[in-house]
Parts: sequence; structure tokens; C-alpha cells
Amino acid sequence: MGDVSEKHGCGPAVPEKAVRYSFTIMSISVMNEDNEKVKVFEEMKPNSELCCRPLCLMLADESDHEILTAILGPVIAERESMKTSDLIVEIGDLYRSFQFIFRGTGYDEKLVREVEGLEASGSIYVCTLCDSTRSEASKNMVLHSITRNHAENLERYEIWRSNPYHETADELRDRVKGVSAKPFIETQPSIDALHCDIGNAAEFYRIFQDEIGEVYKNPNSSKEERKRWQSM
Repeated sequence: MGDVSEKHGCGPAVPEKAVRYSFTIMSISVMNEDNEKVKVFEEMKPNSELCCRPLCLMLADESDHEILTAILGPVIAERESMKTSDLIVEIGDLYRSFQFIFRGTGYDEKLVREVEGLEASGSIYVCTLCDSTRSEASKNMVLHSITRNHAENLERYEIWRSNPYHETADELRDRVKGVSAKPFIETQPSIDALHCDIGNAAEFYRIFQDEIGEVYKNPNSSKEERKRWQSM
């Protein structure tokens, strides 16, 4: 965007060389009784500041996490408010009610750790989906369940911040399972977690070994013979 200090749109003032993400409703269409799409609304000036709502203003330097967090905060609060609200639109003399459902996608492991308040990827708690440590994950690479969630991460952060049981640093860290900052965005569980990646890689490695050993030609091969293929 370049110099944004002279712009008069809504949103907080930010230094120059900033990036702005915004959205606007371009059009709304509904299906009639004949399964035809009917346009009931169309924005005539989509670039106008009156209808173009900034979602996020941030510095171009992506390593400055604190500014990014401070700007995203109001957006998350509005999103939580919209989850419990209904949009009522008059369509053909009838009022239709719509609800808002948000699905966050495209989060990789690094971003999930940042927005959910987890320790960085070097933490002994390797997974963003469960509480496994590195030693536990090495013993159980395939079978594990999703136990982490946003609400629990918030509770663990409060324990980390207040230390109500007056524990030592190691005891407190073990209790909160790798939560070290306040989570500010709720993410949906995805397969992009180190524990899943390790488990899937180990499982696919066994499959590839069986394919190299041409197990399909000898489906009744013994366990010792399969182990010999895997050790090659």
C-alpha cells in the first residue's frame, strides 16, 4: 500500500509501508423455486471506503508478531460476536434468516503454534493436536487422538500466567503442556502436525518396503521374511 498515513478509512493508524487486508460483499444471490440463481443484491462501488471493511492492517515485516496480534484482536472479537448473530434479509416479501459459520483453513504447524499460544517447533511437546512429548511420540507414532482445543489452551495460559499452585518452572511447564502465550485465534484441527507427519511417514515407509519386496507376489510371506525386507 505504501504510505497509508493520509488515508481516511476506518481502522487504526499505522506507519507507512503497511499491508491492508479488507473485504466487501460484492453480490448476494439465491435460488428460486425453478432452481434459477436470482441476484438480490449487488454492490455498485466495491472499492468505496463506505463498504470496503479493513480486516487487518499490519507492517510489512512479518517477524513483528506483536503488532500483528494487536491488530487482529478486534477482528476475532467481531467474529465471535457474529457466530451468535443472525442476518435477516427480506427476499420476495419473506424474511430469511442466515447464520455465520467461520472455518479457518490453511494453517500450517508454525502458524498454529503462534496463534494458539504454543511453544515453538523446538518444544518437547511436538504435536499441536495432542499433549505428547518427543519421547512419548517416538513410542506411539501412529495411534493418537486429538486432545488439544482452543478453550483448554486459554485455561492453560491462565495457569501459566498466574501459577495458582505455586509450582516450580518445570512443574508448571509440565502442567500447561507447552502453552506459553495467550491464544488469540481458534484453529480447526488439521493433519499438519509433527506427530501426524512422523506417524504417516513411518506407516508409508513400511508400505514402500513391502512394495519393494514385491509382497503382492507372495501374500503369504512369513513375518521373518517381512522383517528382512524392512531391514534392507
